[in-house]
Amino acid sequence: MATVQFTDATRVYPGADHPSVDKLNLDIGDGEFMVLVGPSGCGKSTSLRMLAGLEEVNAGSIHIGDRDVTDLPPKDRDIAMVFQNYALYPHMTVGDNMGFALKMAGVSKAERQQRVEEAAKLLGLDDFLNRKPKALSGGQRQRVAMGRAIVRSPQVFLMDEPLSNLDAKLRVSTRTQIAALQTRLGVTTVYVTHDQVEAMTMGDRVAVMKDGVLMQVDSPLALYDNPKNLFVAGFIGSPAMNLIEGVVSADGISVGDYVVPVPRETLAHAANEKNLVLGIRPENFDLGSGNEGIGIDVDVVEELGADAFIYGTLAGTPDIDKLTAQQIVGRISSRTPPHRGTTVRLNIDPEHVHVFSKATGNRLA
Repeated sequence: MATVQFTDATRVYPGADHPSVDKLNLDIGDGEFMVLVGPSGCGKSTSLRMLAGLEEVNAGSIHIGDRDVTDLPPKDRDIAMVFQNYALYPHMTVGDNMGFALKMAGVSKAERQQRVEEAAKLLGLDDFLNRKPKALSGGQRQRVAMGRAIVRSPQVFLMDEPLSNLDAKLRVSTRTQIAALQTRLGVTTVYVTHDQVEAMTMGDRVAVMKDGVLMQVDSPLALYDNPKNLFVAGFIGSPAMNLIEGVVSADGISVGDYVVPVPRETLAHAANEKNLVLGIRPENFDLGSGNEGIGIDVDVVEELGADAFIYGTLAGTPDIDKLTAQQIVGRISSRTPPHRGTTVRLNIDPEHVHVFSKATGNRLA
């Protein structure tokens, strides 16, 4: 096991105007489960491939433990990678697939068999060792790919969107298995995904990337409660945080005909801005009464049993503008949610209101 350290690691593809990964600085602890998350093209897979030695590092360095591996070939880095497409040999049995890397490394047949059987028991593959990959389900094939990585006993596991080929239900069960397995093995793991729910439920820490730049790295709960900027606020959470532009007033920020209370010391951090952005999680709304709260014209209601999500636009928005207007989502804990087409008031928990600068996108203190 080992730590991993990216220091100003940069990757620029030939002919590209901008780096795919731009001066990445990231420290990953020994035995930590680190998830890299972000939209397509943000540089997360490139960062993983740089760590694996599959992409050149144009500037900066990468260390695994005390070793500088920036220029080492993949075979000398003591890492094992699990790919999105399993990459199993179709003509080999499950056991032979799992032990193939050990065979290439000259490990004796007896030791190979022992390590394969141990990994198979750990993954519940004992009964499938003599089958070919075509006789397995997608989830079972992914476990074989995991087993192939485990038998090598590497210092670092690298996983590149390993669950994206599985159906939704299997993806949920497999991600819990991977997280539990990583905890049991205690091997440093770097995991790439575009699914923020996957990132939040699996990682010890999560690194959010955009356009090759690391936006924020923290524990899942800290990212959820204290996003540093508008991008992280809008990316983390499902449904996403409501980001509502309002006008600065003496007592807070005006949204429609309602003034959301905001401390003056917070507003003072953006004294020259007339418009700021409020960040409010759907669960921090409550149904209000009278003139208290933000007025919402309800467009869609999703009933989920004990809870309901209501989707709407600011009250008074002309019909012609509703398709392009800011959509607001509220999670209402009620058995009797409002009906589509009605207008409601949504109260806000002032303890959970975030304020962002419209100019910089950063969260104000």
